Formats: sequence, C-alpha cells, structure tokens
Amino acid sequence: MNWEVRQTRRFARIYKKLHDNVVVEVDKAVEAIAQDPDIGEKKKGDLSELWVYKFRCLGQLYLLGYTRDDGIRLVYLEAVGSHENFDRDLKR
Repeated sequence: MNWEVRQTRRFARIYKKLHDNVVVEVDKAVEAIAQDPDIGEKKKGDLSELWVYKFRCLGQLYLLGYTRDDGIRLVYLEAVGSHENFDRDLKR
C-alpha cells in the first residue's frame, strides 16, 4: 500500500529549478519511496530524523531527503540535490 507523499516548501523550490532529465528521475525516486519508505537510509547525528534515498542521474549521485510519520503513513519530501554539500544545505 502506498504512503501519502507531501512536499515541503524547500523541496518545491529546489524541484522547480531542476533540469527536465533530473525531474524524471526524482519522480521515479518519489514513487519508490511511496511504495516502501524503508528503501532509504536513516541519517545519523544532527539529521537523525532524516531518511535519504540515493539515486544516479546523468552520471551524478543525487540524494532525496525525507522524513516520515509512521502513525499516519505520511512521507514529507524535505530536499533533493547532488551529493555535494547536501547535509550542509539541510542544516541551514
């Protein structure tokens, strides 16, 4: 059963700036997360509530950060971006 997916403002701002090729891959990643939120890896330290799903697009590693509410089966999309400085940008 699919989980409900919602996006934060930060995710929406980043998403609309992405190139069309990357948008297709992000949509596939979101669908995979909606099917099974355990597919990602849980972060440690300051971002311990965040889960990250990694995928490749155009030879570059991208990360899709999300949080989840198991009680109501809801996934919040927090951010998407290349591997470089992903954690730093999320901490801001």
